[in-house]
Amino acid sequence: MNAKNKIKEVRTKDAPKAIGPYSQAVVAGQYLFVSGQLSIDPILNQLIGTTIEEQTLQVIKNLEAILRDQSLTLKDVVKTEVYLKDLNDFKGMNAIYAEKFCHAVKPARQAMQVAKLPLDALLEISCIAFISNYL
Repeated sequence: MNAKNKIKEVRTKDAPKAIGPYSQAVVAGQYLFVSGQLSIDPILNQLIGTTIEEQTLQVIKNLEAILRDQSLTLKDVVKTEVYLKDLNDFKGMNAIYAEKFCHAVKPARQAMQVAKLPLDALLEISCIAFISNYL
């Protein structure tokens, strides 16, 4: 298997540890697949924020930490999935999301309400990033 076909686990102390049998992220070919992030503070190792805006900001900080570990930014994100505990929180989440994903080409996205999230979080966001400097 050559370097282009390698699948690699990504782990950074700057983002929350996985709370189950999964990786923070996986590099596969030209893409980085980031697992769903909750608003867990990686230092305190606990859910923080009581509003959708506070939790969205922490979730995106966690995504950015994982991206940064691979020398990527939010500009490299091509797809996100947003899971909301309550779709009525969409407007608040979207306001923070729009501030952070403010570059010209926005990622493709889907957003949905789910029955329950781990740790009773208000939202979870996962993403896929394109690695443009791929060998």
